[in-house]
Amino acid sequence: KLNTGTKNPAHRLILETFVKAGSPRDILWDAKPHIGSDILPTVVTNISQRIEQLGGTVRYRTRLVNIRTDESGAITGVDVQPPQETTSETIATKHLILACGHSARDVFELLKEHDVTLAQKTFAMGVRIEHPQHDIDRAQYGPSAGHPALGAAPYKLVAHLPNGRSVFSFCMCPGGQVVAASSEQGHLCVNGASLNARDGRNANAALLVNVTPDDLPGDDPLAGIELQRACERAAYRLGGSNWNAPAQLVGDFLAGRASTAPGKVKPTYPLGVTWTAIDDALPQHIVESLRLGIPLLGKKLRGYDRPDAVLTGVETRSSSPVTVIRDRTCHAVSTPGLYPCGEGAGYAGGIMSAATDGIRCAEALIADL
Repeated sequence: KLNTGTKNPAHRLILETFVKAGSPRDILWDAKPHIGSDILPTVVTNISQRIEQLGGTVRYRTRLVNIRTDESGAITGVDVQPPQETTSETIATKHLILACGHSARDVFELLKEHDVTLAQKTFAMGVRIEHPQHDIDRAQYGPSAGHPALGAAPYKLVAHLPNGRSVFSFCMCPGGQVVAASSEQGHLCVNGASLNARDGRNANAALLVNVTPDDLPGDDPLAGIELQRACERAAYRLGGSNWNAPAQLVGDFLAGRASTAPGKVKPTYPLGVTWTAIDDALPQHIVESLRLGIPLLGKKLRGYDRPDAVLTGVETRSSSPVTVIRDRTCHAVSTPGLYPCGEGAGYAGGIMSAATDGIRCAEALIADL
């Protein structure tokens, strides 16, 4: 999904680059452009091959295991570990663009060990919510629902709550499915995806509540990661410790009781679900806000609060809980030669804004060279 709330002249270049790499041309004019998880692997492969044609090297499954600095703290090199290797290789460099993504927990821990300046950042957690796509189509398009020119209807919702918080939808996937997104053993989290045709039976979206630094204990910059991990461990246990995801019907969640079986809405999570109560997998303020918010969202989009809509937990990776502090020229304030970049570093909230930030960091590096 390439729609964005940001504005930047680089957006056109980004979309054209995707098209040259095999994306559908309609992303150039669609108000809410998307590529699709079935087409995206080909696009990524073509972009990687283009990098190599231009003289770059792409190393797959290769971990960053150390950052080398001199006595002033400036970058002098990196250690990387190839797949199935027990020893690392040192690459000398004075410049490192670190575009690690928001789930690179080992990289954040490495930065902390090297005294790179980090800070807590507001992020969001919650669940995935699923409805029949034809219900969303009818609620959005009325009698025109099902017209081939319209396709599967998206939505974007927010409700401001009496407790001072907000609940909002994010990463809405028309005709998509809930997917496994875990990256650590014994930790379970979910996300969403759509194929290009968006012709699946269900609509799904993240339903989230913000977590601010005031919600975290102490001032450890990695406290947000530890909260994510605690929720993911709880979700793994609730699911049965077998990679099933914990799931609950909206009606049961609002009534405060565990679910035992699905209704008419069948979950799409491919590894199976365990019917339960999701309360124990999320902080209390998120559970409370979701209970307050779902009925309000039902007033904005008819049927959103239908009792047999499915909640699948937990969605913890919507954005980075950490910011790697940099100056206006994209340089890490503590580490000369380091350019923290994109979503993982805390400077983007989606694909387009991350790509834009990548261009910004590349321009900063060019200026330095």
